[in-house]
Amino acid sequence: MHGRVISDLPGRLRVRVRPQDLGPDEFDRLATGLMKQGEVRYVSYNRLTGSVLAIYDAGPKRRAFILGTLERFEPQGFFPVSILEKKTIDVGEECPLPYNPLWTYVLKRIFIPRPIRTAINIIRSVPYVLRGLKELLWNRALTVEVLDAVALTVCALRRDWRSQGTLLFFFSLSNFLEAWTRRRSLSCLFHSLKGPDEKVWIEDKDGQRRQVQESQLTAGTLVVIQAGGLIPVDGTVEKGVAMVNQATMTGEPLPVHKEPGGAVFAGTTVEEGEIVIKAARVGGNTRIRSIIEYIRESEASKSGLQGRAERMADAIVPFNFLLAFLTFLFTRDLIKAGNAMLVDYSCAIRLSTPIAVLSAMREGNENGILIKGGRYLEEMAGADVCVFDKTGTLTEARPQVSGVYAFSPFSEDEALRLAACLEEHFPHPVGRAVVNDAKQKGLSHEEEHTRVDYVVAHGISSNWRGKKVLLGSRHFVVDDEKVPMTAEAERITAEVALKGESMIYLAVEGRLAAIIAISDKLRYRAKETIAKLKELGVEKTVMLTGDLKASAQSMAAKIGFDEHRAELLPDEKAAFLAQLKEDGKKIMMVGDGLNDSAALSLARVGVALSDGSELAKDVANVQLLNGRLDALPTARILSEKTMKRIRENYWVIVTLNSLFLGLGLFGVASSSLVSFLHNGTTILVAWRATKPFLAPGEKPGRKPPEAISADDLPLSQSQPAKVASATWKETT
Repeated sequence: MHGRVISDLPGRLRVRVRPQDLGPDEFDRLATGLMKQGEVRYVSYNRLTGSVLAIYDAGPKRRAFILGTLERFEPQGFFPVSILEKKTIDVGEECPLPYNPLWTYVLKRIFIPRPIRTAINIIRSVPYVLRGLKELLWNRALTVEVLDAVALTVCALRRDWRSQGTLLFFFSLSNFLEAWTRRRSLSCLFHSLKGPDEKVWIEDKDGQRRQVQESQLTAGTLVVIQAGGLIPVDGTVEKGVAMVNQATMTGEPLPVHKEPGGAVFAGTTVEEGEIVIKAARVGGNTRIRSIIEYIRESEASKSGLQGRAERMADAIVPFNFLLAFLTFLFTRDLIKAGNAMLVDYSCAIRLSTPIAVLSAMREGNENGILIKGGRYLEEMAGADVCVFDKTGTLTEARPQVSGVYAFSPFSEDEALRLAACLEEHFPHPVGRAVVNDAKQKGLSHEEEHTRVDYVVAHGISSNWRGKKVLLGSRHFVVDDEKVPMTAEAERITAEVALKGESMIYLAVEGRLAAIIAISDKLRYRAKETIAKLKELGVEKTVMLTGDLKASAQSMAAKIGFDEHRAELLPDEKAAFLAQLKEDGKKIMMVGDGLNDSAALSLARVGVALSDGSELAKDVANVQLLNGRLDALPTARILSEKTMKRIRENYWVIVTLNSLFLGLGLFGVASSSLVSFLHNGTTILVAWRATKPFLAPGEKPGRKPPEAISADDLPLSQSQPAKVASATWKETT
């Protein structure tokens, strides 16, 4: 795409392109490509001027990545320019930023005469007084709004215009700080959730299925979603029946039955079955809308400590009125009684607590940890048992086929080709390993099978050339479907298990056709992660797996688990967690696959890795965005420090405000000074709530070069961009 750099500052790059090159959907596709690397924080586009602005973590490689992405971007059509139209990928409309009260306060003091300032302050007080009257008369409650209204009214009756102006300034400044912190935090969450442009299956008019990029979908396209798949569009079900998890949209934990004619929405997940959806709304708007809804749900998910603090803050308000009444009763001094109304505890508590939670969520996001609400910070801080799934969680999400053991009449290539033909329909790391191995060996295949059914946590069932085909775990193929194991198969199973490798079994027409061995390295710093969790107060660590006992025992001993359970089915994993809950344990569950969703739901806090299944990520309360297991101790430290700071802020608020209240009651401080000190405390704790929680040594470190694979590298490193180009002219 043609363009030129017009502004180049560290962390901020503005490029001018031809306005006709980018329409709304084209910009969505470009923004997705830019922000799939976590270093790009914000992208906007003005179609009137053709200006693309990118804000990123400063660095030459990131700058090269942005320019390279823009250079390689190929527009797919001509789009007329709408005057003054601007499309911005941001959540500003969800958290508009009010004016900065500091400037207006200073300018008013310098340029506006005192009588006019007084009139302005009286007018600005009216909304606060009306809100207080509404709470008192309509809701019949003594809340912070009532206290604010009374404080402003007392200042007006005493003609203390300076104190009234100071109160209004601090009210505005508190609102500004809260909005600024919320906007900054939610913007980080938004960009982390938007995600890359994924491939999806579609069905042509003649019934043939093929894969396309999600950005290429149009209204009317038939989109095929199978078990474990994320629905990328809003639309209606044309064919098939499925159970759809709509927790991201409705909060309902139970899956909903969908059949032809039923409506489905972007961002929800198919748990069981297969459906063909006729797309009604496509593109970034559907995903953005679901993300905005998710953010709203996240903010509503308050921690128990936060809720208790707010309830206690409301409970303190009546004592302000009681204290003011008693002061007047004994002193007959309206000024001292009024001072009791100028200090409240609830304002600072209500402001500092949510700011601390949002700041922690933002800092977590910056360190590769997505926390879906304040409640889960508290749950993670208090967890005493940590349960891990093995495959894909403790091991890398990039397993490889280490061996194919075929049985007559199948050859190794025939067995691998058939397994890849079945596995390509389902998004799972083991399935991708089989498909990739077949591709590397040049084993192409035709779609010779009929309907493919995925049995959650077991395997795949289909018909191939008129024969029943099974592919999956030993539980599924041997125990459930009663496929006999020969002596040779038992020997191979024992040898592979001793190596600590996993296995999937392929059976055709009731006979074992092949055993496919899957090797998967331990995730980076897996052993250190378990040791660190124990240092941080986790009493017991447990590993759960469906693998054979020999393989599980080898893995558990290598990593250092306190306990392990092998050969478990998903319902047995869930039953194990249910028993822990009955024993009074506070459980943190870490998983990545479809078969972990039930256990993740049962835990007090569920953790999923970003390279896991979509269903696991939807069900989980915390995501490790970079697939880094060693970010889990960081999440624990972050949650503990957040809860500690909330408690500390509470006692700072109570102690200082009680001191200021005493100064006012005994006449040591004037009304203006009491108001200033009280509101200054509110600003102090709000500022303290925004301070970083993590020390440098507590953040996930960089992987050493030998631990980084090509898939870990951003595009700017794995595929260097040619920045100096005839189409990109640097301007000074």
